[in-house]
Amino acid sequence: MATWLCVKQCGACCHLEPAERPDLEQYLSPQELELYLSMVGEGGWCMHFDHATRQCRIYQDRPRFCRVRADVFGEMFGIEPAELNDFAIECCREHISELYGDRSLEMLRFNREIGI
Repeated sequence: MATWLCVKQCGACCHLEPAERPDLEQYLSPQELELYLSMVGEGGWCMHFDHATRQCRIYQDRPRFCRVRADVFGEMFGIEPAELNDFAIECCREHISELYGDRSLEMLRFNREIGI
């Protein structure tokens, strides 16, 4: 069985383009939505994403909506803790595919790391 984990130097979740996430106001509070929108930088990328290292510059202090945890996903999406693993895997695969492609190095690395 595949087990979700964040694969370093992927960054797919750091592509915050609001046009690609039209339902933001359904799962973010007004304050979180304001913060989210303030983080969108050039090309739809989070302004805290370091393109050279492909890592988050504020990882330890990142906002709640950037954290893949059962409590956060439960509040935001109504996901039960037992469903988190599969939901997170599907979210990552979908976003990686849309951003980099189904056969991209990022997708291959993600699949290998999670055991697919």
